[in-house]
Amino acid sequence: MPKKTLVAALTAGAVLSLTLTACAAQSGSGAEASGTSGKCNDGAFTIGLVPKTGTDPYMTTVRDAVEKAAKADGGKVIYEQPADSGGATQIPFVQDLISKQVDVIAISGSDVNSTKAALAQAKAAGIKVISFDSDVDQSSRAMFVNQVDNASIGDALLKSMANLMGNKGTFAIESSTQTATNQNAWIDTIKETLKTDPAYKDLKLATVVYGNEDKTTSASVAKQLVQTYPDLTGIIIPAGLSYAPAAAALEEVGALGKVKLTGLTPSSGIKQYLSSGNAEDIWWNVSDLGTLTYTAAKSLVSCTATGAKGDKVTAGDLGDFTVGDDGTLILGPATVVNKDNVDQFPF
Repeated sequence: MPKKTLVAALTAGAVLSLTLTACAAQSGSGAEASGTSGKCNDGAFTIGLVPKTGTDPYMTTVRDAVEKAAKADGGKVIYEQPADSGGATQIPFVQDLISKQVDVIAISGSDVNSTKAALAQAKAAGIKVISFDSDVDQSSRAMFVNQVDNASIGDALLKSMANLMGNKGTFAIESSTQTATNQNAWIDTIKETLKTDPAYKDLKLATVVYGNEDKTTSASVAKQLVQTYPDLTGIIIPAGLSYAPAAAALEEVGALGKVKLTGLTPSSGIKQYLSSGNAEDIWWNVSDLGTLTYTAAKSLVSCTATGAKGDKVTAGDLGDFTVGDDGTLILGPATVVNKDNVDQFPF
């Protein structure tokens, strides 16, 4: 039965109940597996964005780019506002977008599985689903718009850390949460490379700790690291909200300089540390990630792509992109930002 007919006939609560039943009935079907349920729409559409946290400048920059693209098409954006980065926190926001009958949901997964059931409800209701920045379970979405290849970020982080440390010494990793899918993938790459690449034989990973996307916690954890590991000479911080407060905390206790930093965060927020030569940043154009996310969503809504390997997605001035393995679209390579090029990155 079409979604509009259901809405006319049933209350919102009954809709969710019925979509659960529909999801169970479709389990294992092509529509369920690929996330390509729903009608084709060549015109304006509504996209719902579910970030990890609603106030994160990274996420609001993605939002602004999506809104700009939607405005040019006459479309609408509904931006949800999770207060923290817990996976379960995203569930009611997905359900809210279902009730608002958006055409597509784009979510940055706080973890892989927490929203799986809710996204299945969305697909059963005829809503397209994509992930961006951080993936969800592959069966929950049609495409994943990734900023760069996960392995390449891990490699870039480790190479940057080695460069700052003179290719020897002990370093730590301060990630966001234990369930952050993108950061865990980068950390896995770093660990594997340390085991297998003799170029890093003099580097030692002491520990992996978590700032939990909280500024106070991130600062405290950074201080604890230098107290616990007095021989520490480097920290990789792949969590955007943790980098600046961790750097400020190390500067406060006089450890910055002896301890070098690299990671991923808006370069403008750590410019003073980059300019001093005590830090580097692995970064990309975040607005472009928003533009590609919108374009991927549009391709699904219009049925010009399904998320199958080899599908083509054209994103205006950004050019043409090809869907790769596991329904992944990759924006492009990241850049090492340091004292020499920091002025080229206004965000």
